[in-house]
Amino acid sequence: MAAIIDYDAGNIKSVEKALLRIGDTPVVTRNKDEILSAGHIILPGVGNFGDCMEHLRMYGLDQVIYQAVSKNIPFLGICVGLQLLFDGSEEAPGIPGLGVLKGSILKIPEGEGRKVPHMGWNNLSYPHPGRLFDKIPEGTYMYFVHSYYLKAADRGVVTAQTEYGVTIDASVEQGNVFATQFHPEKSSTMGLKVLQNFLNV
Repeated sequence: MAAIIDYDAGNIKSVEKALLRIGDTPVVTRNKDEILSAGHIILPGVGNFGDCMEHLRMYGLDQVIYQAVSKNIPFLGICVGLQLLFDGSEEAPGIPGLGVLKGSILKIPEGEGRKVPHMGWNNLSYPHPGRLFDKIPEGTYMYFVHSYYLKAADRGVVTAQTEYGVTIDASVEQGNVFATQFHPEKSSTMGLKVLQNFLNV
């Protein structure tokens, strides 16, 4: 059973539905005990970095996330859920992120016909093997919706990248912590496979 952290962010329902489709029985919760007793934990997210961090702290969920990481419970951040795991974002200057992983969240530069936010399907390259992408071919397309992107400080944790005028770190893995900038729950069959691979960790 996976626990989906409920902190008033967007996209929680679609993650829940995707997990139900692959046979999991997820619980959407902000209850500390429910989260820490789950076999897997997911931090989804659509919204402003600063607002999302404020809600995590308001509910005390930042501390729950630190405990989950220290207990080695498999943890997956999605979209803003990825960004919150890092040090901070240009979207909300002066507001620290969780700092579980090291790196910067930067604004996607406009130009050359690029639209921001970046919305649509982009293919992945794999700089390092990642467990989320088991039996998912390099070049597979995933669905993105974002205006800010990750530049990880430790290049060794980056398991997938995509190009959109800049090289975007699209997925990371460090120990029990996984995260994707793309939305696996909106990425059709291969996206569901990413979620299944996470549940198999």
